[in-house]
Amino acid sequence: MVRNITDPPMRSKIERISEWYNSGCSGFWREAALVVPSVLLVLYLGFQAKRNLKKLSHRKSYVMIAYYALLWFTALLNLAWAFLQGWQCAAEKEIAWNLLSLFTESGMLILEISLVAFLLQENYASGLEALAHTFLVSGSFVAVDILLQVIFIFGFGVPLFINANARTHWGKWSVLFAHTLVLSAVYSYILFVHHSKWKDKLPPRPSFYNYVVVMFIVNAIGLFASGVAGIGFGLGLWLYNFVVICRHSLYLPFLYVTFLADFFQEEDWLLDNAYYSEMKDAGFFDTDWD
Repeated sequence: MVRNITDPPMRSKIERISEWYNSGCSGFWREAALVVPSVLLVLYLGFQAKRNLKKLSHRKSYVMIAYYALLWFTALLNLAWAFLQGWQCAAEKEIAWNLLSLFTESGMLILEISLVAFLLQENYASGLEALAHTFLVSGSFVAVDILLQVIFIFGFGVPLFINANARTHWGKWSVLFAHTLVLSAVYSYILFVHHSKWKDKLPPRPSFYNYVVVMFIVNAIGLFASGVAGIGFGLGLWLYNFVVICRHSLYLPFLYVTFLADFFQEEDWLLDNAYYSEMKDAGFFDTDWD
């Protein structure tokens, strides 16, 4: 059978699967996948804010207070990022879009790194020293990351956060590959320690281990996708951008459920025990046998 010379090459056919992501800079389904979870998270945080703030005030955990405030700040930035997808296509909004994306990604990254640093250090530490150590580690890493991204974006013109006309930009995919490689290495190291004789150094928290497993899988997929997209393969482009959508729509709720929600539930249990102890000491549960 003779192949029609007018048929597009195989690579062009495969790249068509990325049209769902690049159908304009603000496709309906893409915006819905980003906006709906972001709105629901902010609404949920708003409904729970009064109760959570009361518990944070009672517990006086400086680390958790700072982490909760950072979660709020990042959730609002991510909501704005989801709503303003059209800025990618507007030349006059290019700088604003890059700055918004940079701060949103950095907020999510500092949450991610500080969570790992905090849990590896001590569960629910509340002192200023623990707060300083936790955010010193994560803040230093994110500061270097921000500096490098600023240099690449504004110094070398690498379109890290712009998808239009950046499908085959080798600089973009090289930076993203290196960034994802570092995170994948961190999570793979933690998994290695968990299955080694040094596993006692990790906190005995199943939810933390499940979190690490999920994050390792996501970053491994992102690593593969960015590498494949860097050579111009459409499947890698679609897969990487699918990971980006999942990250912006699901990571913050996943982090809240894994870490903060558990903290607030434990607070309820601790308060109940405290009230019970106070009432028992006051003699409310003494039985008069006479």
